[in-house]
Amino acid sequence: MFPVRIAADPVAVANRLRPVLLRLNRELRRELAALGMTGGQATLLHLIHRSPGVGVRDLAVREGMSAAGMSGHVDRLEAAGLVRRVPSTDDRRRVGLEVTSEGARALRAVRRTRTAWLARRLDRLEPAELEAVDAAIEPLLRLVEEDA
Repeated sequence: MFPVRIAADPVAVANRLRPVLLRLNRELRRELAALGMTGGQATLLHLIHRSPGVGVRDLAVREGMSAAGMSGHVDRLEAAGLVRRVPSTDDRRRVGLEVTSEGARALRAVRRTRTAWLARRLDRLEPAELEAVDAAIEPLLRLVEEDA
């Protein structure tokens, strides 16, 4: 007799997956403490790196916060030498943000640190478990696609 496969309930899967993702995110953020950076700062730095010239207001909209609040975060990144404000060549009233060379180095360190931590954890898994995690990456990516 063949085993009967019952379709997984999305709510049940969400209830099991959510705390795992939250803990994974928390652990990866903790890895940044040694670099003197918060997870939020790393996220903003990454967003600015991905969209050079982005304005504070646009960044605030993307992150769902006020422009004044975002400006404070950007001020701290700027004071740390990780980003700079640059006047727009198209509109003198507009100022955009770009990552400095120090900011780019910090992003590389963030990536290296987080990848090393995650690789050490993945190395603990059995080969079949590692394959299962690898197979789950594409479906998880579809969950966070912009037009999902």
